[in-house]
Amino acid sequence: MKFDYAKAGVDIDKANRAISTLIGIVKFKRTGFGAPILVSHYAGVIEVGDFGIAITTDGVGTKILVGIAMKKYNTLGIDCVAANVNDLLAIGAEPLAMVDYIAMQKIDEEIIAEIAKGLEEGCRIANITLVGGETATLPDMIKGFDLAGTALGVVRKDRIITGKDVRPGDVIMALPSSGIHCNGLTLARKVIEASGLSYFDKFGEKTIGEELLTPTRIYMEVLDIIKNCEVHGLAHITGGAFRKLKRLRKDVKYVIDSPLKPQEIFRFIQKLGNVDELEMYRTYNMGMGFLIIVPEESVSCVEKFGAKRVGYVEEGEGVFVRDLRLD
Repeated sequence: MKFDYAKAGVDIDKANRAISTLIGIVKFKRTGFGAPILVSHYAGVIEVGDFGIAITTDGVGTKILVGIAMKKYNTLGIDCVAANVNDLLAIGAEPLAMVDYIAMQKIDEEIIAEIAKGLEEGCRIANITLVGGETATLPDMIKGFDLAGTALGVVRKDRIITGKDVRPGDVIMALPSSGIHCNGLTLARKVIEASGLSYFDKFGEKTIGEELLTPTRIYMEVLDIIKNCEVHGLAHITGGAFRKLKRLRKDVKYVIDSPLKPQEIFRFIQKLGNVDELEMYRTYNMGMGFLIIVPEESVSCVEKFGAKRVGYVEEGEGVFVRDLRLD
């Protein structure tokens, strides 16, 4: 059987159309103090004097179902922090604080305690405070539990990185991911289930489930990169994968001609589910969790922080990995 993300139950294009519909209806904007200065990006930003307060929200998604199957919950909080903090970093904002939301079919103190361990570790890595949150018991709505969060950051108004400065001739640099992160788990789960394998089957020195639960990397080095190097654009590679580059400038062509080697989990899913290469790069980070777009003269500066050259920007439009057009 040939798998793709839409057949697995997640249609990214349809989701994007739904988001556009929502944005088209909810048009009211505050004026004066607290007025928005950036919307519909990785994070929204409101104006407070010389600074912008950045805010973003995201959840762990169906990676939770792997945790439930494995009865392993202590890393999911890291994923929750990472999903939010990495989006703040993608506009150049420094993360400050976060709140969480846990909805459960029925309250389970042991599970909450394990989730809290991950939240604590994620907050430590990101240097943020969990200042509050909400726990809801929803037996008629939730099977198992859901975990999401909202994070707050700060950035000087003149230092917000939107991608408007990206230009032909720029270089695309990549920071390696830690693995599958939190995106494409629905496709991965369907492929594994259809194959007759279980999360407890061996995958190298781990089990399949343990590999899928590897926590999302939190890219705090981005703050040092934008402090020390000239940066034109930033992209956190999440849902929709490398098509996220179009959140920056749409009127240039992004070409990833030397992608990093994906971790083995990606090729495992691809082979097991007979997934096209195009679909893999439209769904997964494929080993590249965060992209930094810089002028040629900044390449050596960004390399000091572990980033590798993977591509370039040129005249035209679209997002390409080698000869595959993703958008």
